[in-house]
Amino acid sequence: MPEPISNRTGHPAKLHPVLSPARARLSLLLSLGVLTAGAWALTLYQAFVMAKPTGIAVPSGSTMEGMSMDSMSGMAMTGTPVVVWSLQEAVAFVAMWTVMMAAMMLPAMTPMVLTFAAAQARRVRIMTIPTWIFIAGYLLVWLAAGLLVYILVQAGSSVIAHLSSAEWERWMPLALGAVLVGAGLYQFTPLKRTCLAHCRSPLAFVALHWRDGRAGALRMGLRHGVYCLGCCWALFAVLVAAGVMSVAWMLLLTLVVAIEKLLPLGQRASAGIGVALLILGVAVGSGAALMPWLAAAIGRGPG
Repeated sequence: MPEPISNRTGHPAKLHPVLSPARARLSLLLSLGVLTAGAWALTLYQAFVMAKPTGIAVPSGSTMEGMSMDSMSGMAMTGTPVVVWSLQEAVAFVAMWTVMMAAMMLPAMTPMVLTFAAAQARRVRIMTIPTWIFIAGYLLVWLAAGLLVYILVQAGSSVIAHLSSAEWERWMPLALGAVLVGAGLYQFTPLKRTCLAHCRSPLAFVALHWRDGRAGALRMGLRHGVYCLGCCWALFAVLVAAGVMSVAWMLLLTLVVAIEKLLPLGQRASAGIGVALLILGVAVGSGAALMPWLAAAIGRGPG
C-alpha cells in the first residue's frame, strides 16, 4: 500500500493516530475527572492546613495564637488582618484561588467542554489540544479574577486590622449580611439571567461563538469564562466574605452552581437560591442568625 504523499513537500506525510469519537470522549471525561479530583485534593489540603475558615466574618486574634509563620502567611491570603502586600503572597493566593475554582467549576463546565470537543472533532478530527486550550482560556478568566480578589481581600484586611473589638462585633454581621443580600438580589438581574442562559446552553454557545484554530479555542474559552464569571461572581463574593477556605461554603456553592447550570429547572432554582440568600442576609445582618464560626467568635473581636 503506498504511503500518503504531502501535497506541499512531496514527502511521505506522517500519520497521526486518531482515537474513535467514543474513546476520545471517554479519555476526555477521565482526564477532567482526574483534574477535578486533584484540584479538590489540593484545595481540601490547603483548607485543613488553615484549620478554620477565615474572612471578614472571622476574627484574627483567636486564630493567630500558636500558629507557625507559614500558617500566618497563609492567613494573609484568606482575609485576616495579617496584611502583607507582596508578589509572593499574590502569586500564592492567585494559584490557590485558581485551583479552587477548577475544583468547584469544572464539574458544571463538563457539558460545555464535551460539546466543544465534539464540534472540534467534526471539523478537524484532532480535538485534544484545542479542547485543553479552551479549558485553559476558561481558567485564565478565574485566574484574573483571583488577582482582583487578592487586592480586595488585602484592602479589607487593612480595614479590619484597625477595628476595635466593639466595632468588629457591630460591623462584621452587617458586612456579611450586606454581601448575602447583594448576592441574592443579583440572582434576579438581567445580567445574571443572560450569563446563566449562555452557560446552560452549550450547543447555542458553540454555534454562536465558534472560532477555528487554537487561537479560536483560546478566545472561546475566555468568552465562556467571562459568561461564567458574570453568572457566579456574586456567589463567590459570599465565599470571600464568609471565608475563602471554608470547606462548607465551597461544597455548598459547588452544589448551587451545578444546580443552576445542569438541572432542567436551573433557571427557577436560581430564583429560589436568590430568595434563600436574601432571607439569610437579612437574618445575619440583623443579628437574628449568625454563621457558626461568627457566633463562636462574637465577644472576642478582631484582636
